[in-house]
Amino acid sequence: MTTEGDPPDRRSTFADIDVSRPNVARVYDAFLGGKNNFAADREFVEKALQVAPKAPLAALANRAFLRRVVRHLVGEAGITQLLDIGSGLPTQGNVSEVAHEINEAVRVVHVDNDPVVYSHSKALLADARTTDIVLGDVRRPAEILADPAVRALIDFGRPAGLLLIAILHHIDDHDNPGRIAAELRDAMAPGSYLAISSFHMPGPEFPELRAATIEGEKLLMGTLGSGRWREYGEILSWFGDWELLEPGLVSLMEWRPPVRGRIRRDEIYHSFYGGVARKT
Repeated sequence: MTTEGDPPDRRSTFADIDVSRPNVARVYDAFLGGKNNFAADREFVEKALQVAPKAPLAALANRAFLRRVVRHLVGEAGITQLLDIGSGLPTQGNVSEVAHEINEAVRVVHVDNDPVVYSHSKALLADARTTDIVLGDVRRPAEILADPAVRALIDFGRPAGLLLIAILHHIDDHDNPGRIAAELRDAMAPGSYLAISSFHMPGPEFPELRAATIEGEKLLMGTLGSGRWREYGEILSWFGDWELLEPGLVSLMEWRPPVRGRIRRDEIYHSFYGGVARKT
């Protein structure tokens, strides 16, 4: 998986890959029906389905939300550069693919801390003219912002689209997701956009669903080591003082759905929220 051109620290990172333990990116790939996962990831999915049978629908809803966001940013808002942090494995309909269907000149930098994601993305997505992948950790935003590959494609003096899709809910409280979001927001030029999706803790008016969600959180924390469902107000705070686009911070299925109509308000509706905001 490594090449002679890989820097020493990257080679050691590849060597440390443990396929005997489930991994966030590979588990998400398995939920989406992908092939870039291992037995441990699929075993975790089976356990998760016992607690949350509709978990694959949440992964699909998040992927659909991501695509709608990218189409809006590139096709309607005219954004020509995207920073996709926590990009995950390059499944069909990834950020680069959707953006370039609309505008082939859009520059995209994917960032992930998983060496498997890096390897697959480098092979499938990297293009010296428009697209690159960076091995980076969202918990250290300054390093991402200063990375030469990021700087080569993203001009922080111009509006950009910052995508934090299904990533901040994997940041524990002691790593302060609010601080991370603030540092990244501060680096963006006026006219930039921020898109966030995150696990959302159902309110106290849904006691049974809230209890089941807490059990699901214990499974993620105990097996993957990350995965927090957070209250509405905390997720909202990650947008800072940026102007939320309509319809605001809502269930993923309610954020500008392609077909208006009745949306089933089940556990997936209440447990995964997202929104997009603009820096004025």
